[in-house]
Amino acid sequence: NTYTLNFSFGSHIAVPGTGMLLNNEMADFAANPGQPNPFGLVEGEANSIEGGKRPLSSMSPTMVFREGKPWIATGSPGGSLIITSVLQTVLNAMAFDMNIATAAAEPRVHHQWQPDKLVVEQGVSPDTLSLLRALGHNVDIAGRTLGRTQSIMLERGYLLGATDTRRPGGYVAGY
Repeated sequence: NTYTLNFSFGSHIAVPGTGMLLNNEMADFAANPGQPNPFGLVEGEANSIEGGKRPLSSMSPTMVFREGKPWIATGSPGGSLIITSVLQTVLNAMAFDMNIATAAAEPRVHHQWQPDKLVVEQGVSPDTLSLLRALGHNVDIAGRTLGRTQSIMLERGYLLGATDTRRPGGYVAGY
């Protein structure tokens, strides 16, 4: 799902008579450049609020084609975690030949640049963590999940759906 309301339930305001929630994407601008935003990200002057600008966004609805035909469709909520969540799910399927459910369930890593730390989910092997630290990475075990992909894979004529199990309540449907 990549409809992006920003915070849960967006602005908490619905259009009368429609049930459609309005987003709060203004929070994606840097209200205080150089200071952490509500997600802990430090943004610069280039993303400050100004007329005619679009806010920074990590939305990444993704379709992957194999031999010219649709193979994977995926996306994720999660702000700055979206890109790494989608990339790692696709990479797991392509490079490691995982089905889409297994690809989505693998532990994830994310580096934001500012702050300079590599965030890893529970389940990454201790050997891998030691190697990353030896390479100089400031490794931090995530206190929350890193993204939540919803994906469909077309394999041998079958649509395989995978909802990320990191957070309950997700569903995937293919038509």
